[in-house]
Amino acid sequence: MNNFMTFLLKLKSICKKELLSTFKDPATRTVLFIPVIIQSILFGYAATYNLDKVPYAYLDNSKSKTSVEFISKLEGTNVFKRVQTLMNANEIAQSIDSDKAMMVISIDSDFEKKLIKGETASVQVITDGRNTMTAAVALGYINDIVGEFNSERNGGKQLINIKTRAWYNPNLITRWSFLPGMIAALSLIQTLMLAGLSVAREREQGTFDQLLVTPLSSIEILIGKAVPPMIIGTLQVTFIVLVCMFWFKIPMSGSLFTLYFTVFIFMTSCIGIGLSISAVSTNMQQVMVYTFVLIMPMVLLSGLATPIDNMPKILQIATYANPLRFGVEAIRRIYLEGSSLAQIAHNFIPMIIVAVLTLPLAIWLFRNRLV
Repeated sequence: MNNFMTFLLKLKSICKKELLSTFKDPATRTVLFIPVIIQSILFGYAATYNLDKVPYAYLDNSKSKTSVEFISKLEGTNVFKRVQTLMNANEIAQSIDSDKAMMVISIDSDFEKKLIKGETASVQVITDGRNTMTAAVALGYINDIVGEFNSERNGGKQLINIKTRAWYNPNLITRWSFLPGMIAALSLIQTLMLAGLSVAREREQGTFDQLLVTPLSSIEILIGKAVPPMIIGTLQVTFIVLVCMFWFKIPMSGSLFTLYFTVFIFMTSCIGIGLSISAVSTNMQQVMVYTFVLIMPMVLLSGLATPIDNMPKILQIATYANPLRFGVEAIRRIYLEGSSLAQIAHNFIPMIIVAVLTLPLAIWLFRNRLV
């Protein structure tokens, strides 16, 4: 019994010592609590498949009382928000391509006439297949509304049916929208990690000070640290693209030049963030922690899995500082839609701004390094 009590006292002492050591270190306290707080809030607001707002465009070829009643029923849910009223079918492509509308609802000219005769009338719903999960949820909402409208107006007879068409992903295969987005996400993780570890590794090995006294300038050191992660990142992107095209049979609609140019701009912004992290970290463990804390919010706020429009306004504003958001959007449009450089050029502006801010910051931190 005495031996057991002695064992418990020893165990208590060493546990107390470890807990005190853990909580006395400010950096450790930060790692323990800040990521949990940030990620729990972000998951609660950003990681949701519920749609609070579905922007749609409306094409009413019927222009009848019944079509007005139907669309009023749709808008009365406060989920669907009309952002465009189209005049003809030629405007549908521009509405979806510009990301103004998540879907287009088109009503045929004989809509009311068919219902009066007791015939089946169709409502065409064209969705943006680049985000399959969002499109599927929105279609589910519309089917519910059509069911209610049939019950109220047609005595339960299913006279109105939905004809769906998904652009850029005809069968709404989740893999088609997810994997092209992962090209940006995986290159972010690898590039950020490699760039972040580059300077921290030198510090741990004791060669960082030697590097600073060489004839190389800070800019030359920065370029030397940036190029290898970008080369490796490009090779990884190539591998992912080949897997998408030949293993999963996801057809690529856009230009390889446009894709790689976009990847270059995106990785440049990631390199700036990674080198800035590396410059303020004293060892590789710190880089790993800082990178982990940063990557999770960036992925959640990228629109890779959940729509940005459904996030709180403050988080939507925060996404403008996230290069992954614009990398995912641009690469998806190139891969699935076949967009040209001119069509996705607006995505380059936030990524270039991040690079312009973080790369000079990394140079300054190299010169005024925190040891």
